[in-house]
Amino acid sequence: MTDHSVNLPRGRQKGSAAEFALYFALIFALALPFALLGWAASAVRHGRLPEKGPLKRAWCEARQITPMIFTA
Repeated sequence: MTDHSVNLPRGRQKGSAAEFALYFALIFALALPFALLGWAASAVRHGRLPEKGPLKRAWCEARQITPMIFTA
């Protein structure tokens, strides 16, 4: 009979919530100026304010990018 408890592959260690929050904050801070520029450019080009403000755009970018770092 085979002993399956020996040399089991270990799962990947998950990052802590504090580490996730730190990365999220850094990415959000870096995305904010670009989101502000994109929002302003869109407002000038179309003559109206976009649905998403610059904070919402930066928040969405940070929410998309941060999990990619933790799953890589």
